[in-house]
Amino acid sequence: GEGEGEGEGEGEGEGEGEASPRTTGCGRQAPADGTWTLRHDGEDRSFVVRLPDNYSASTPVPVVLNFHGRQQSANQQQVLTGMATAGAARGFVVVHPVGIGRTFNAGLCCGAAMDDDVDDVGFTAALLDRLERDLCIDSDRVFVTGLSNGGFMAHHLACQLSERIAAIASVAGTDGSPGCNPSHPIPVLHFHGTDDQVVPWDGFGGFVSVPTTIEHWVERNQCATTPTTTLNVGDVRCDRYAGCDNDAVVELCAIDGGGHQWPGGVDIPFLGHNTHDVDATDMILNFFAAR
Repeated sequence: GEGEGEGEGEGEGEGEGEASPRTTGCGRQAPADGTWTLRHDGEDRSFVVRLPDNYSASTPVPVVLNFHGRQQSANQQQVLTGMATAGAARGFVVVHPVGIGRTFNAGLCCGAAMDDDVDDVGFTAALLDRLERDLCIDSDRVFVTGLSNGGFMAHHLACQLSERIAAIASVAGTDGSPGCNPSHPIPVLHFHGTDDQVVPWDGFGGFVSVPTTIEHWVERNQCATTPTTTLNVGDVRCDRYAGCDNDAVVELCAIDGGGHQWPGGVDIPFLGHNTHDVDATDMILNFFAAR
């Protein structure tokens, strides 16, 4: 976190025109891995940055934002998913944002951040501005994933910050973003346990069901409405909707009897069955790497 405070927000909103690259960090000496902070909306916000193992300031690199669940932390999300290590080995900058009150405001979810109307979309935009300022980022390859509240954030950012998001992968978090109208088709990968007791498959209250979430994205991306099964192993079945605009795809991986877990990751006690027939982290990185 060296030099954390210097001139945040420089260049934000200068309206340089869509065609010009935003990244100014190419050629700069890389800051250190670790916790960075920025000031947004009167709050000090932090996020944990892991640079690619082979990072070079002369080569633009893709970014994965990995959002933690409600009442979890960025460090717990790193441990649960192993994505910082796996992503860095594959050439991604992996960033774990930290929620206010251990929550993120993802529209219809969750907790203190939602209740207090925290501007987590604006925080994410400021975070990306900061990465683009200090690192050599491929601004056309910014990806979002997360678990539970973080999964809701992936859908929410695809809706509310679509001009800066290339694709998303959500685990156990549905589409809670009303009035969603992305600026371009967004490739979506969604994992969900059929026996999730926290964010139920069939939805409840303000939570949209998993089938409705997928229908929304199939419609937004103008995909064919009949899916193809791409994977059927153990208790996991993945169905892909193709034929979408701009070669986007929408893919649902259902875990039969699965609970509120990150498939293939560290099991969270008391939150139901976790499959180890697939590794969601590896599948998500493959999904992003193909975009």
